[in-house]
Amino acid sequence: MTEAGRARVLRAALELFGRDGVAGTTLSGLRTASGVSVGSFYHHFAGKEQVAEALFVECVSMYQDAFLAELKAHDGAREAVTGVVAFHVRWCRENPGRARFMFTERPAGSEALAARNRMFFREVRGWWRVHARHGALADVDAVTAFVLWLGPAQELCRMWLNGQAPEPDAGQAGWLSEAAWRSVGGEHAG
Repeated sequence: MTEAGRARVLRAALELFGRDGVAGTTLSGLRTASGVSVGSFYHHFAGKEQVAEALFVECVSMYQDAFLAELKAHDGAREAVTGVVAFHVRWCRENPGRARFMFTERPAGSEALAARNRMFFREVRGWWRVHARHGALADVDAVTAFVLWLGPAQELCRMWLNGQAPEPDAGQAGWLSEAAWRSVGGEHAG
């Protein structure tokens, strides 16, 4: 299967998994929707679970790369914290299928995902530690930092994607950005 064929399988998987879930999607339905032959499919994927893993890693990679770009686009801690919250809401709005998939499906035991996450969190923790040492951010553990920083924005997006709330707007992103700053800003927050 060419890379174009692999991309077609992942594109079809995003649609079918989003509609029917991984468990509700058949392998034959996935192959038919992607337009690839049985042999081409098995050249790159052992089954739909491997497709789900590859799609999840692709979605996470896209999100993490854009997150890091947003983080690095700001000189100050406050601008970065508030910018990343607004980015998170914007990314989910611009990529609802990918965001929904990431919220509802998680591959078990994926080494590719674990490696990707180690790199991402190492970079974010390094950025956080520098700003915490200078008093710009609260000196808290990574889990607490994540929950305070992105937890409310994550929940808002999850509720929208699950049909429990209207699509988030810029006003909500602004409120959540400021709330995140008040939660994680160091001694000079305010």
